[in-house]
Amino acid sequence: MAHWLFKSEASTWSWDQQVARGEAGEEWDGVRNYQARNNMRAMKRGERGFFYHSQKEKEIVGIVEVIAEAHPDSKAGDPRWECVDIMAIAPLPTPVTLDMCKAEPRLADMVLVNNSRLSVQPVSDAEWQVICELGGVAD
Repeated sequence: MAHWLFKSEASTWSWDQQVARGEAGEEWDGVRNYQARNNMRAMKRGERGFFYHSQKEKEIVGIVEVIAEAHPDSKAGDPRWECVDIMAIAPLPTPVTLDMCKAEPRLADMVLVNNSRLSVQPVSDAEWQVICELGGVAD
């Protein structure tokens, strides 16, 4: 299974808000970048991703699961834009900051380290394991 990273400004949509949605999850709407949209089109139900707070915090704070595959973004009004629905699974016991990722040689090729502006990005299996290790998660 593939792994992913979803970025959100905590002031717009936070981890706590995601958790509060429970099993209903939330549509990952508002993405207006073709590469990020295409990443969502590639996602399969049951795949997991990291929830990343961008802007001030710049840290991975939790793990989410894709609960609905790509479908029209209900807030877009334009059929070109699609999104997935995600559900919070668990917080990271220790948030993993962008600085920690940049300092970790095993993450040198990670998209987050090299293109931190991309809002929805793939995470390799090896990168997933390293982040889980740094965050105190036994995956």
